[in-house]
Amino acid sequence: MRETTPDRSPSDARSDHGPDEEAQVIVVGAGPAGSAAAFHLARAGVDVLLLEKSHFPREKVCGDGLTPRAVHQLIRMGVDIKAPGWTRSRGMRWVAGKHQVHIDWPALGRYPDFGLSRSRHDFDDILARHAVAAGARLRPGVKVTEPLTDRAGRITGVTATTTEKEPLAFHAPIVIAADGASARLALAMGLQRDRNRQIATAARRYYRSPERSAEEYLELWADLRFPGSDHYLPGYGWIFPMGDGRVNVGLGALPHRRHGKADLRATLDEWLARTPEHWGLREENAEGPVRSAALPLGFNRHPLYTRGLLLVGDSGGMISPWNGEGIGQAMEAGEVAAETAALALALPRGARREQVLHGYPVELNRRWGRYYRLGNTAADLVFSRSGFQPVLNRYVMGSPFLLDTLARLLTNLTDKPSHDLIDHLLNGVVRLVPEPKVRRRR
Repeated sequence: MRETTPDRSPSDARSDHGPDEEAQVIVVGAGPAGSAAAFHLARAGVDVLLLEKSHFPREKVCGDGLTPRAVHQLIRMGVDIKAPGWTRSRGMRWVAGKHQVHIDWPALGRYPDFGLSRSRHDFDDILARHAVAAGARLRPGVKVTEPLTDRAGRITGVTATTTEKEPLAFHAPIVIAADGASARLALAMGLQRDRNRQIATAARRYYRSPERSAEEYLELWADLRFPGSDHYLPGYGWIFPMGDGRVNVGLGALPHRRHGKADLRATLDEWLARTPEHWGLREENAEGPVRSAALPLGFNRHPLYTRGLLLVGDSGGMISPWNGEGIGQAMEAGEVAAETAALALALPRGARREQVLHGYPVELNRRWGRYYRLGNTAADLVFSRSGFQPVLNRYVMGSPFLLDTLARLLTNLTDKPSHDLIDHLLNGVVRLVPEPKVRRRR
């Protein structure tokens, strides 16, 4: 494998391209999912090629807040989370009407008891550096255009173009699609979105706010309304401290079952006008425009593996239907995909290798299937009709036990085996949910 020093930017890695290039695995997209997959593959000794259409560092629409589940994945990758630029959070502050509560992250055996904030402007850059340092071959400025397939329809690589429109071809027996919500590679392979699954929309903007930037809690507002109406928004707003004098302010929402999609920009303006003026969340303190993005929720694309192609992160609709979190899930799925591909490559081509690859969606279903199925139901029956406000009523907001239980349900933070009553309760409820069937396409 080609060695690259970890202190070099991925954009500085070798960018000369031959007409064709081969690898054992191609990863398309160097976001959290793709870089995590490439890192774990390289650590396993696999020759992995990581293709990214942009150059680092780059912007990405995101809340920039990481729960302990996502922090756990960073630790598994060996990322130095004590370095400058990382801001720790003690927990969440929930605001619902006149009620406001603080909920600390739980002290569990499986996960750390703190969260983090980091701008996606350099967060993805850091992860890509780690993949390169582990031995992955990164090709920035390469936009994948379509899959290459054999006569049986199995993917054998991808075609691409450089920023100078130079055509390229890359070949590998296994391809991991981490190309985001657009899922162009999955669509080209005939994998359509499940129309019964919700797609949320998020919008965010940075503001200069030295006071809020030093906060220890990720702040979530559950009482937002459609602009100019009394209807609760089927989502929530956030104010996440960045530790550098700025805050990431945004909101995410499902389409309302009766009222459709909300104007997120207008909703954001009405909400921020309610905040205290000394917080600084006003137009004159804004940095950059309001940016928005789609959030594919709850496994909205199937199958997650077919004919040599594995879907990870947003391309497989892996964002949590409970809270819109996607980074931790993307990185975890990337690690599972890497483990699956490495094991498959240890076997000769044929039925046994294919059996191992089909185990990828089975493992993700084991981890999240029931939990996501329950979340999809909650999104359909509760959140898309009345948002979080009815759930965070005065009885729940006044009960520490109910608050801790709800917080751990929304963020999927439980120990297994259970170590306390909340774990027993939540793990028991999830086990009662019928396991979704893993869809398979040959």
